[in-house]
Amino acid sequence: MTGKSQLGDFLQARRSQLLPEDIGVPTYGERRRVPGLRREELALLAGVSVSYYTRLEQGQSLSASPEVLDAIAGALRLDESERQHLHDLVGVDRHRTRGRRPGPERVTEATAQLLDVLADVPAIVLGRRSDVLAWNRLGHALFAGHLDPGAPDLSAQRPNMAQLVFLDGHTRDLYADWPSKARAVVGNLRLVAAQHPQDTALHALLGELSAKSPEFASMWADHRVKACTVAAYEMRHPLVGPLTVVQQTLSHGPGPNVVVATTEAGSPSRAALALLAQAINQDTATADPARMGPRASTA
Repeated sequence: MTGKSQLGDFLQARRSQLLPEDIGVPTYGERRRVPGLRREELALLAGVSVSYYTRLEQGQSLSASPEVLDAIAGALRLDESERQHLHDLVGVDRHRTRGRRPGPERVTEATAQLLDVLADVPAIVLGRRSDVLAWNRLGHALFAGHLDPGAPDLSAQRPNMAQLVFLDGHTRDLYADWPSKARAVVGNLRLVAAQHPQDTALHALLGELSAKSPEFASMWADHRVKACTVAAYEMRHPLVGPLTVVQQTLSHGPGPNVVVATTEAGSPSRAALALLAQAINQDTATADPARMGPRASTA
C-alpha cells in the first residue's frame, strides 16, 4: 500500500462517483463508457491541465502544491475530512524517507484515571488501529459483554473494534443500522492508513478484513473517508434491549482516543443504561475482584 497507489485509487474512485449532472456538466445525451466525470472534465473544474491531473492520478507526480490539492478537492466536492485525507496521501510519499514506524500504544496513567472518573459512562480506549487498549466496566458491558473483561490487558488477545464490527456476530447484532457503523469504521481506517503508511500491523489488519469480509472489501474500495468523532447509533443490547447512544471521541491528536457513549437525560435509553449498570454492579459481588474495575493497563 504505497502512497502513490492510494492517491491514484482515491482520485479515480471519487471522480467516478461524481456524476456530470451533479455539477452541471452537460452530456448532451451521450452514452458514457465509464461512470462519473472524465479526467478532462475534472481537470477543467480544478483549473489544472489534463496532462498534469493524469500524472497525479497515475501516481507519476507528487509535487502538487496545497493550493492545487485544494482546487482538486473543491472540484471533487470533498468535505473537510476528505480534503485533509487528500493532502495526507500526497504527503505520504513526499516525506517517506523520513518516516518512522509507529511505536507500541499504551494507556497513560492520566487516561486510566479518566476511566475511573467515568464509572457511570460507558468508555473505551482505542488505539489508532481500533485496538481496545482499555475499557471501564460499563464500556465492556455495553460494547463487548460477551468477551473476557480482562482481554485488553493482554496485547496478543486485545479485541479490535473493526474486527468485531465486521467479523463478530454479537457486535454486528448490537447495531440496528449496522451499515452506518461499518462505513464509519472503514472511513476512519482510511484516514489512519494515510497517516501511518508504514504501520505493518495496520496493513495486516486491512488485509485480514478484506479477505474475510466481502462487505469490508466493498466499502474499502469505495474510498470514502470519515472522521469518527460524534455519531448517534441505535443499539439492541441483549440484556437491556434497545437504546440510542451518542458515541463521541473525547481526545484528539496523537495517541489513543477515549470513546464514550452518552444518552439523553430522562430518556428510555438513559434508563436502559442505568439498568445495565445495575446488572454489572450486582455481578461484582460474586465476581473475582481482580477481573473487575477499569481495565487500563499501562504496560
